[in-house]
This record gives sequence, structure tokens and C-alpha cells, in this order.
Amino acid sequence: MVRTNTKRKSDYMNKNLLIFSLISLCIFQIKEVKSDIYEKIDTFSEVLEKINNDYVEEVNQSDAMDAAINGVLQSLDPYSAYMSPDAFKNMATETSGEFGGLGIEVSMEAGVVKVISPIDNSPAYKVGVKAGDYIIKINDIQVQGKSLSEAVDLMRGPVGSNIEITVRRIGLKKSLKFIITRQIIEVTSVKSEVKEDNVGYIRLTSFNENSSDQIKKKVNEFKKNNKIKYYILDLRNNPGGLLSQAIKISDYFLENGEIVSTKSRKNYENKKWFAKSGDILNGSTMIVLINYGSASASEIVAGALKDHKRAILIGERSYGKGSVQSIIPLKNNGAIRLTVSKYYLPSGDSISEVGVVPDFEIEEENDEFRINTETDNQLKFALKLLKS
Repeated sequence: MVRTNTKRKSDYMNKNLLIFSLISLCIFQIKEVKSDIYEKIDTFSEVLEKINNDYVEEVNQSDAMDAAINGVLQSLDPYSAYMSPDAFKNMATETSGEFGGLGIEVSMEAGVVKVISPIDNSPAYKVGVKAGDYIIKINDIQVQGKSLSEAVDLMRGPVGSNIEITVRRIGLKKSLKFIITRQIIEVTSVKSEVKEDNVGYIRLTSFNENSSDQIKKKVNEFKKNNKIKYYILDLRNNPGGLLSQAIKISDYFLENGEIVSTKSRKNYENKKWFAKSGDILNGSTMIVLINYGSASASEIVAGALKDHKRAILIGERSYGKGSVQSIIPLKNNGAIRLTVSKYYLPSGDSISEVGVVPDFEIEEENDEFRINTETDNQLKFALKLLKS
């Protein structure tokens, strides 16, 4: 019995010693991490001081700090960014129906401003700016090295004034220059018409607060026409918008099943959305058109309908913006746009940087291509497929 008790005491002491060692190691590592962070902060302060004292021109310290904050956020992903108090106050939201500008949705990639998509019939769209173009110059100012908010500020200006942007386009050796006249951009999110006597064509250009209601209204109008047998939902050059609208619109065409899920750093914030019973088209054949300008909410709808085999997808691989950004106000009256979670399709696939692949990949034929015109070979293919 004595030997057993001695062994138990020895085991107990060994366990305590092990726990104490682990706690000590953790405390040491935390102190080491904190020490490393403090050293970095000291180095940062030293760099700012050197810039302030020795740089060839006088530097605005406040602007330098803003640039540093934005640099941290931009290093995370192309969609996280800092907004100064003025930028936050004047922020044009994606759900606004009218605003001044060129009519393009942009993001940052590898230090260059990238066009997600031009808005239908906007000044940028009319001169030929396309999804995927990289803006390298605004007037005579190089864009590389500037933050996204700085580049957007350069593109702002009085309505009626001209701006020249220089872009690089994949597949072309020479850069392209476009002179664009700034205008008031009016966003009409839903347009519709009858094609080939029996096809209900609906074009959705953005996901704003009343998009789902407009879609439902257009579908009900088509259903009154006994000739309509097929439907085309056109999501090309649709940069996205409200998640709630993407879920509602997907739900319209599905009988059941998962629509989309989000996963974040904190497991308790993970969410899933499911379709309610009832397909407003009653199973009628449906085609969805997508291209590189289809992003975010567009990809959720297209991906859900594809995964449930509810629609045939035609066009080009979508943009691949499968993340959720939250606008977080700061004490200085500015804000940060921070990625807080990512979208996942019913199949479990992530949209981020991958996009949604269509069932039939049809590229734009040439630079004269314009959506829903005689040059639209993707729409022509869809109509031909429905006929066959």
C-alpha cells in the first residue's frame, strides 16, 4: 500500500510539474508575441519619424497613418479597406438607385484597380470598358501603389466632366484608352422582354432592396402569356448586392434544399439558408446567363440553381467574389470594410477566387459584344438551345 501511495504522489507531482511547465511556456510565448508586437510598433513609429524628418517633401502625418491602416486591411484580401470619416460619410452604397460617376464596380487586385463589371448603359459600358479590365492610369496618374479609395476619389468629379482611363485587358498586348463623360447613373435592376414568342427573358443588373419583388412581378406578367414556355435569367455584369435578395430570388425557383451557407472564424456565426416549398415557374425550363462580371449575389443564385440542377448555366466563369464584408464604424467617425465570412454553395464548394463554372462555356465573340443586342452570341446560343 505504501508503494502505491508513493507512486500516486509521484504521478501527481509529475502531472502538476507538467501543467506548470505548459502554463509557463504559454506565458512566455504570450510575452514573446507581445514583445514582438511592441517592437514592430516601435519600428513603425521610428519609420514615421524618419519620413517626417528626412523625406524630400513635407508629409501629412494623418494621411500617412490612413495609408498604413489601409495597407494592413488590403493585405488581408482585395475587399477589406479603410474609409476615412469623409469617405465613410460620402460612401455610395450598392443599394442606391442613383449616383454620379462612370458606372463601374471595382476592386483591388495585386495593387491595381480591377473592374468587376460595368453597369448596363453606363458611360463606361457605352465606351467599351469590360469586366476584368485593369485600370492602370486615371488621366495621367499611375494607379499602382494607390489604395482603392484613392483611385475611386480620382475617378470622381462633376457630372458632365471628362476623364481618361487607361486599361490593360487580358489577351491584348497594347493598353486601351477610354475617354468617359461622368453622368448620373440610374440603376434599373430588372428589365424584361419576350424572345422568340415563347421565351420570357429577365435581366437582373443588381441585387437591391426591391429586386426580388420586381422579379416576381415580371414572372407573373409572363405567366399570363400562354405562349411563354421557357425562361432566361440574365445575370451577366451583375456585381451583386444584398444577400437577402439573392436568397429570395433563388428560393423563387427551388422546391427545397440548401441555397447557400456562410462560414466565419467563429463557429456560432456560421449560417445556412434553405428554400421553402414552391417553384413559381412550376418546373419550366430555365437558363441562367453568367460572365466574368457576375459576382457575389449573382454567383449565389447561379450556383444554387446549378447545384440543384434547376437551371442550365451558359456563358463564362463568374468573378469569384464569395465573401461577406461588414462595414464597422470607428471612433474617429470613419469605418472599415472587413471580410467576416465566406459563401459556400449547396455542393460545399467555395465561390471565393473560383467562381461558378457554366454548363456551356461560350466566350464573347469580339470587342463589339454588347449584352442583349445583335452582337450577343451568348444569348443567341441560349435561344438556339431552347429551340432544340
